[in-house]
Parts: sequence; C-alpha cells; structure tokens
Amino acid sequence: MDKSPLQLPSFSKAQLALRNGQDREEIWIAYKGFIYDVKSSRLWRGGKHYEHWAGQDLTLELSEAPHTEKVFDKFEAIGILL
Repeated sequence: MDKSPLQLPSFSKAQLALRNGQDREEIWIAYKGFIYDVKSSRLWRGGKHYEHWAGQDLTLELSEAPHTEKVFDKFEAIGILL
C-alpha cells in the first residue's frame, strides 16, 4: 500500500455496505481496518466470492479462506473503515 492511513478517506460500515456490487457498481471489502476495491477481480463479479459478500468487513472470515492476507497485495486500499 503506497498511501498512509492519514491520506485515505474514511467510510462507515453503512457506506461500505452500499458498495456490495448490487446497490452500486462499486465492489468493496474491508480487511483489518482498510477498505479495498475488488471490482477488478473476476472472482468478485456480482459482489460475491464463494460464500462471502462484498460490502462487509471480512477480517474475521479470512481464517476460513484457502489463501492468506497476501491476497490483498493485489488490490489498492482506497479507504479506512470507521
């Protein structure tokens, strides 16, 4: 991530929830306080990735994933979750 947390805009959980690939075109997820835009990933088409839905904080769910948090290196952090 090339931006410091102080340079990123902040979003509430309600604002994040609207970026679920259903209500708006944006497909965002949160992890460890950062919000990531995952719209470029074919695995998040329609706002769903296996049993996970966009517009949510997925920090606790990562332990069930077959990948590590390194997957977030592919995406730009675009905000901070309040």
